[in-house]
Amino acid sequence: MLNFLNSYIQNQYLRAVIVLAIVFIVLRLFIFIVEKVFLKLTLKTKTNVDDLILKKTSKPLTLAILLVGIKLALGELTLTDTLQNTISKIVFSLIILVGSYLVYVIVDIVVLRAWKKFAKKTKSAVDDALVNLVHGVLNIVWVVFSLLYILDFLGVKIGPFLAGLGVAGIAIAFALQSSLSNVFGGVSIILDKSVRIGDLVYLDDGVTKGKIIHIGLRSTRLQNFDNEIIIIPNGVLANSKIQNIALPEPKVRVVIPFGVAYGSNVEKVKKIILKEIKTVKNVIDNPSPHVKFLEMGDSSLNFKAFFYIDTFENRFDARDEANTKIYNALNKAKISIPFPQRDVHIKK
Repeated sequence: MLNFLNSYIQNQYLRAVIVLAIVFIVLRLFIFIVEKVFLKLTLKTKTNVDDLILKKTSKPLTLAILLVGIKLALGELTLTDTLQNTISKIVFSLIILVGSYLVYVIVDIVVLRAWKKFAKKTKSAVDDALVNLVHGVLNIVWVVFSLLYILDFLGVKIGPFLAGLGVAGIAIAFALQSSLSNVFGGVSIILDKSVRIGDLVYLDDGVTKGKIIHIGLRSTRLQNFDNEIIIIPNGVLANSKIQNIALPEPKVRVVIPFGVAYGSNVEKVKKIILKEIKTVKNVIDNPSPHVKFLEMGDSSLNFKAFFYIDTFENRFDARDEANTKIYNALNKAKISIPFPQRDVHIKK
């Protein structure tokens, strides 16, 4: 085909454009046919991984075809050796970048999605956190290796460059000490299993509290009760005193304090309240619910009702329901709920 173009088209720039157009159209048509065939085959599969690969690789493949066409079209131009080599190296470097991105996309979709699918089947939340952390590390590693390969292709001596990076790395490590502490803090949090995705945590400042929704390479995200996102550096979180409501298990105790008037029958009060708290939604029998008479206060006989529910996520609903049932049960039984009062004596 090239000999045919040389015979009938004398203008080298026009030949280059024609070569670029032919290569691009032929290869893009080939990719289009392959995609259509592949799509018919993927319809029979239950997973959507193959569909995602096709969707995410379509544009990079088009760009790669364009770069290949440019590389072949350059052969039709009469350029100096220096210029020809420079342009060829730039185009080939771009092809390497696009190829690296394609490989990364496939690995990211196939491997990491398979890992996420496996993590969902396991009872441990550590796998979910490790997925996010490893994904961030892989992004950095892939970019670094791609750049090093391109530098080696362009003739840059990587050995002295890496040696220089080693010396500079010490200075950079000191400069990025805070960022590195966050990275290692994230690793220690995951491996130590002190917090997991989905856990409800209270930090030692007494103000920061919420559910863990993401453990990343640098920071951890909490969603508080007002549906706001709190971003905490991993280094800070690793060095904080954490109250994890979800550990050692999701079930939690609910305590309901209440008081009745002096003269009330203590055993009757216990029997009524125990019957009510056993009907609270999501209450569990082990440990069994119980009611304790704690003290004879200034204005009332003070009790506390103790019971466990299946998960901390239902704690507030259970407390609301228990308070409502206790109040209604005491009123129905004609048992007074006193309020604080003082007698004032005035001397003449």
